[in-house]
Amino acid sequence: MRQRIEMAVLVVALIVVGITPCLVVAQGAPAVPLEDQLKAQYTLVKMGSDTSGAAVVEAGTILDIKKGGILSVPYGDASIATRYQDGAVHSPSALMMGARGGLMGKFGKQQTTRLFQVGEKVYPSKIAVNLPKDQVILSVIACDSCNNVSPTTFYKADVVFQFAKGSLATTNPSQVEDTIAGLLAIEDSGGDQGGGQQGGNDQQGNNQGGGGGQAQQQGPPPEPQQIEKGQTPDQVKAALGQPDKIVNLGPKQIYVYKDLKVTFLNGKVSDVQ
Repeated sequence: MRQRIEMAVLVVALIVVGITPCLVVAQGAPAVPLEDQLKAQYTLVKMGSDTSGAAVVEAGTILDIKKGGILSVPYGDASIATRYQDGAVHSPSALMMGARGGLMGKFGKQQTTRLFQVGEKVYPSKIAVNLPKDQVILSVIACDSCNNVSPTTFYKADVVFQFAKGSLATTNPSQVEDTIAGLLAIEDSGGDQGGGQQGGNDQQGNNQGGGGGQAQQQGPPPEPQQIEKGQTPDQVKAALGQPDKIVNLGPKQIYVYKDLKVTFLNGKVSDVQ
């Protein structure tokens, strides 16, 4: 009888040992919410105020507007949502704007709006994800210093990125970012800076062209550091140094430098912006 009991205990122990690892593997690491992943990708602007009114306390990611039709309002007004779906911009209807203008007129205030133009630059100010409605809402504020607007106005808008019904919960975050980039693309500051440096070198060469030997004595410029897809974090650090900030999202990590962001997926470079 005792041997049977011991045998039963052994069988149960083996079953538990065999099942427990499976449960651990099945559970895995907790999934990072889509909203948190998007917030790690975009640095939100921080606004404040001074004697002249609204002011930027800390600049955010600069976004280039790729399509027209985003309706904006002055900084002090309530934002109006513009919908973006299937690659098309859907501005608020005239009926909605008329009702809104009439409501504001009752309070003695005139509604002032303007459409953001293609090529204007804006900051993201808020990101929200509504999974039941399959929507990503991105609020933006005009980067007046980027657009050479003075005095500043800080016009703002809400953009609702509408996804197909029931699809957002299973959509890859990279695909969501690509959809956003179709309307609001992260500015490629590295390319602009590279062009500016190249122009400066050309001017220097032209100015020193008459110097002959002096220009020839200068050695060639150093080779630019290259970041390639598939590199490891150590390889990126060796090329660029320590990042200013590291965003750790489990299998996804983001190294934030002054001029760019390097995204790693499972320890390999997957994207550079």
